Amino acid sequence: MNKPLDASNLSAQETAAEQWQREFDATALSDKPTRNRSGIDVKPLYTPQDWSGDYAAELGYPGQPPYTRGIYASMHRGRTWSQRQLIGLGTPPDYNARLLDMIAQGTTAVSLIPCNSVFRGYDMDEVHAELLGTCGVVANTVDHMDQCLAGVDLARTSCAMNDPSPFTLLAFVLATAKRHGVDWRAISGTSNQSDYLSHFVANHMFFRIALPGARRILTDHIEFCNRFVPNWNPMSVVGQHMQQAGATPAEAMAFTLSSAIQYAEDCRARGMEPDAFLPRFTFFFDISVSLFEEIAKFRAGRRIWARITRERFGARDPRSWRFKFHGQTSGVDLTRQQPLNNIARVTVQAMAGIFGGLQSLHTDAYDEALSCPTEFGARIAVNTQNILREEAHLTDVIDPLGGSYYIESLTDEMERKILDIMAQVEAAGGMYAAVEQGLVQKMIGASARGFQERIESGEQTVVGVNAYRVEEGKGERQALPTPDPAKMQAHIAAFKAYKNMRSQDAVRQAQERLAAAAGDSKQNIFERVVEAAEAGCTHGEICATLRRELGFGQPLVMV
Repeated sequence: MNKPLDASNLSAQETAAEQWQREFDATALSDKPTRNRSGIDVKPLYTPQDWSGDYAAELGYPGQPPYTRGIYASMHRGRTWSQRQLIGLGTPPDYNARLLDMIAQGTTAVSLIPCNSVFRGYDMDEVHAELLGTCGVVANTVDHMDQCLAGVDLARTSCAMNDPSPFTLLAFVLATAKRHGVDWRAISGTSNQSDYLSHFVANHMFFRIALPGARRILTDHIEFCNRFVPNWNPMSVVGQHMQQAGATPAEAMAFTLSSAIQYAEDCRARGMEPDAFLPRFTFFFDISVSLFEEIAKFRAGRRIWARITRERFGARDPRSWRFKFHGQTSGVDLTRQQPLNNIARVTVQAMAGIFGGLQSLHTDAYDEALSCPTEFGARIAVNTQNILREEAHLTDVIDPLGGSYYIESLTDEMERKILDIMAQVEAAGGMYAAVEQGLVQKMIGASARGFQERIESGEQTVVGVNAYRVEEGKGERQALPTPDPAKMQAHIAAFKAYKNMRSQDAVRQAQERLAAAAGDSKQNIFERVVEAAEAGCTHGEICATLRRELGFGQPLVMV
């Protein structure tokens, strides 16, 4: 137990501090200030003088406001994070084989990533065949989704669909569930790419439909899921894209929270009650290799969100206050040079997310800087989580760094930094207006340039890139082979046959109803998307219909 300091103890402590300072000044290698990626000065030593906050008000207990220490009372002692590995390659049977293997290795939830052609809003017969399946699975119909999820119990397995507006992948999941007699109310998971603002800002390939149309579709999607798929999370606010585009950890958190505020305001304007939609808001973040900064980012964000939901939106349900987030180790930090070093990077990133209190985790494979992960690389990525949980015992203590003078001081500094950036967004009229004006893009661009300049100058070391370089052997950069061309051509041929064999009248009528809904604010667009999927419409046809009605997505590019 700490004893109160009397005059003699205080004097002794001051003398010790002065002695340490003299010895530090005499032996330190540099007097140049040390700053983390968010631009916060980092001192060489932290003491009780650096954090004297109110425990109850600023930390409290896990599962209780202000949620700094976690959103659940038992956190990882009660239920460890979901191992939600992103998987996507080749054809649906290829994907299914990899998925079932990952489940056997310890993956506990599905996370489907589609081919880039799908992200762009096109079907497989609309793009160059040699590009198909190299970055994700080519899934264009409900039949494809059925094949992807064969052997998966949809009523018991959480599924994340990396699925930008208009959310055709979820529509295919729901149609698959109906085929197999699975009640939609039992379906759980997340629309992992529902955050169109992050796509507009930092991931242009995902941005398919003009900004106003994307805004409407998302609100319709949230409304539909809340009514018919109540265990599904229709809103995943994505900080990952912006941080990977160059935003600092503080900026990424600030922009993500500002986006969440925008989406909550849009739902409220639609007439939804905060406690009806906020419990299904989730967050998706990049986790950089800056260990303590990332931990502080998540602790600060959790505290801010709890305050926003209660004070700004008047939410009364504790489920609305919870900052539920998925973390993905940052691919930006991975290097093509000496790729096996990426195993160490991913381990540090995963530890930051775990200590930061995440609810689900994807660990990148060491070879993701080269290609879609090989089976060997993917197995190491899964086992990295298994080792951290089972061997390193990282789940034994909740918020184990809580109370650290450094962590608590840094969490407070991160909170101030985040709130300052959020205030700039608010002054611009909110996140929607800020991205329309290019404010967010300019801030991210400036941060990206600054970080790259530090790498090029050598101020920021990247092992194998600007320091500790070696000649690499040919075997050190083994990439996954591209999909078998014959197999992909067979997949395309089967797809064309599918389009010829389905009911053309049903497809035409479904597209007409979808187009009519886009022009009628009283109708729910996503409801028509689901109907179109059930009628046999393809992903590309659904996207094309909505592009014609709502406009083609043209992100604002800042120079």
